[in-house]
Formats: sequence, C-alpha cells, structure tokens
Amino acid sequence: MPSSGIISRIVPGSIAEELDLVPGDKLISVNGQSINDIIDLSFALAEEYVELIIEKKNGEQELFEIEKDFDDELGAEFESAVFDRVRQCANRCIFCFVDQMPQGMRESLYVKDDDYRLSFLYGNFITLSNLTPKDVDRIKRLHLSPLFISVHTTDGELRARMVGNKRAADIQSQLAKLIKCGVEFHTQIVLCPKVNDGEQLEKTIQDLYSLHPHTLSLAIVPVGLTRYREACHPLTGFTPDEARQIIEQVSKWQERCRREIGSSFVYLSDEFYVSTGTELPSEDFYDGFPQLENGIGLVRNFLSEWEESVKKADGYQSPLYVDIVCGVSAYKVLHPLLEALQITNLIPRLVPVTNHFFGENVTVTGLLTGKDINSALAELPGPRSAVIIPGVALRKGEEIFLDELTPKHIENSIGVPVRTAYFAKDLFELLSSWR
Repeated sequence: MPSSGIISRIVPGSIAEELDLVPGDKLISVNGQSINDIIDLSFALAEEYVELIIEKKNGEQELFEIEKDFDDELGAEFESAVFDRVRQCANRCIFCFVDQMPQGMRESLYVKDDDYRLSFLYGNFITLSNLTPKDVDRIKRLHLSPLFISVHTTDGELRARMVGNKRAADIQSQLAKLIKCGVEFHTQIVLCPKVNDGEQLEKTIQDLYSLHPHTLSLAIVPVGLTRYREACHPLTGFTPDEARQIIEQVSKWQERCRREIGSSFVYLSDEFYVSTGTELPSEDFYDGFPQLENGIGLVRNFLSEWEESVKKADGYQSPLYVDIVCGVSAYKVLHPLLEALQITNLIPRLVPVTNHFFGENVTVTGLLTGKDINSALAELPGPRSAVIIPGVALRKGEEIFLDELTPKHIENSIGVPVRTAYFAKDLFELLSSWR
C-alpha cells in the first residue's frame, strides 16, 4: 500500500496555505516519488521546482506545481514523521516498561517503536535488532547521524537474553558497521541488579569507550519497576548500598575519561544520586547535557536554572497559600529550595505524591497520574489558594496526564486555580508573581 503523509497543521503565510491545503489532506507524492517519511520529504523539497500530488478529503487527487527558492519550506506539519508505518519493536526485553503498563489506557502508551528514523529525528532509543542492510545503506547515504542506541550490554549472549531476540547478540558488529558508515551514536544501558551490573557493566563501559569518538555518550539508568509485573521477568530495584557501589564504579570511569578525552563520557541517571543522598555532580561534569531527555542531569539542570531565576520578589499584600505537586524523589531536591525562598506572604507547601497507579516503587515526577495528584491534594487540610503541577507529568505538547485526566479536572475538583510549571524558571515566576 502506497505511503502518504496526513497533514495536521498549516503554517500561516506558508506555501501550503497559498495552495489552500488543509489539515486532513494527504501528501501522496513529490516529483512522482512516493514519500515514506519527513526525511524523504526534506530532500525531495530541496528543489526550486516541485510537483506535489495531494489527496483531498473527498478522495480526489490534485497536482500542484510549485516554483520556489531552494530553501523554502512547504509549511505543512504532519500527524506522524513516518508516512508508511512506524517500525515496531520485535523484542521481549526483560525490563520493558510498556509490558508493565495496566490495561485500559490510551492506545499510544502501548506502542513500542524501534525505528531508526525516529531515533535520528527525535532521539528515540533503538536496539538495532531489526536493522536491515537496506536500512544501513540509507543511513549511510543520507548520513542519519547521530543515532540513539540501547546497548544494555556488549556481551552478545547476555544481550540476546535481556532483549529477548537472538539478533540482538550482534551488537558489536552492528556498531562497527555504523562506524564504517560515518555514523556517531549516543548509547544507554538499562541497568538491572544481578544481570548486567558489576563486571558486565565494567566490560560494557570499556567496550563503548573504546569506540569513542563514534560513541558520543553513555547513559546508565536503573530499571523501572511498576506493580504490574505479573507476567514479567523477575527483577528487583537497586538498594541504596548497591546504588552507591555503582556511583563509585562509574565515578572512576568518569575521572579517567575526563583525563583522557576531556569529558565525562559516561553519565548516571539522577535517580542514583537522589536515592542515596549523594551530592550531584557539578554542571560542567555533564558536558552540555547530551542526554537530558533521558533523565541524565535533569536535577542539576533544574538547580542551575533555579539559581539563575531566583531574585528578590515584591511579595504579596495578603497570604498566598500555594501547593506545589511533585514526585516522592523530587521532594528531596525541592524542599531545601522552598525552605530558603523568602517572598512576603507566600506560604508554599510541597506535596510529594505517592504513585499508587504504578506502585510506590515508582517515585519519579514524570509518571504521576491526575488521579493520584487529585487524591493527594484532596486529603490535605488547611488553606489553599493555588496549585502548581509539574509539566513533566503531562503528555508532551498537551494538557493531559497518563490516565487521561487534565489539570482542569483537578482545578474543578479542588476549587482553586491550577497552573503548570515545566521547569525551574516557570516555578519561580509562578511563585513570585501569581497575582
């Protein structure tokens, strides 16, 4: 079946608007060629004369001839970056978070992609287990670099078991092929106790470091476990002592890497530091935060932005009682900041919300649900003028929690205004100038 891109938005003043294209129209071809994704589209549009075939909502197809400057964009956004279909994950990873999701949630939460195009475009991590020679040729031809690769371990036999796919054993040869194509990559390890830690972790760091500078960075994140693991591989989380051992092990590598290549190269998830009460590395230690979206350095980045944002505020003429929602782990970070904050008549109250939805072991703010937040707020006594919720708990680009509730639902339930803080600057601005 031919692929087509469904338009979701038209940029005002763009070529697409001049052509009277509208959301719902389908892009069928450019210059007679089928377009599989926005990567194809960007190359196809890099011409001064372009022919588009568009299918309208009534099923009729129209030909549009466009004369434009070389670098002019079409001005149409699409429902998906991939027009044929997203490459699905064929693995059965022992730590897969999607397999730990409860039934009855929105369909998109159960999608497991393993598509190199989304890795290049958006930084999605892929395993390479479904990569074909044709894919490798295209990656080389279009120089789709860098990619983001879930390695977990460089021991082929162990990786095949962890990923649940025999093809996953070829990771070292696959990385070597990408290097031959001139591709760089960021990597990650989902670390599981008694599985790929200890000596296995040491070997994996060594192997990936030996591929520097093609390996740009290595992130180590702890396995996330929800209460919905009945049919999953038996795993446990890290105890504080085990987490401290990992910090010590990785710190030695970071010291070595900084001596030899001038960067830390390998970075630990914030959870290791917060859960053990270990002081976070300095901002310089994160080398520009190459894996911030992966939870690497979020806390340090937040603290740095908070320090830059906090300044003397005018305060309020009458008391303002503000509840600030966060996850259990974030409480340890936010509490001293709010304790030190001095704004006249501002009475902030930090509300660490226990995650009953996924289980109490899940303490990160980004996985809080609207129901748990609403319940935690409803149980609190005392005056309340306003509530600030964390933007990281909302679906990206939308005002909706994982369980389909919205901030408006919470606002209606508790009867006070609810606003969203996406990062430290937002939080301070809301606290200092709510009125």
